[in-house]
Amino acid sequence: MIQAFFNRNAKEDIVSFEVTGHAESGPYGSDIVCAAVSALVIGTTNSISALSGVSPLVEANEEVEGGYLYVELINELTEEQLRISQILLESLQLSLIGIVEEYPDYVKLAQ
Repeated sequence: MIQAFFNRNAKEDIVSFEVTGHAESGPYGSDIVCAAVSALVIGTTNSISALSGVSPLVEANEEVEGGYLYVELINELTEEQLRISQILLESLQLSLIGIVEEYPDYVKLAQ
């Protein structure tokens, strides 16, 4: 099962997310749930860098069974960089909620 965790600060901004595990909803290489989640989290991470101009801290480990990705915003963001990052992170969370609703046996979202 894929597990995703979002961490928020006192202002309710998403400051990091972590995704771990494998959906196992189909044969390796044909797992559409895993592919969807992977595309969303990698796309969001790359979009934060490209659109805000600041690269988040990223820790990835394919050695962990099913994979592991941790992404954290740096503390020194301008208001505009934070606004862009929050739009992308909130969009990621909404997209993952949609996947959880469709495939609850394969993806779990904790906040």
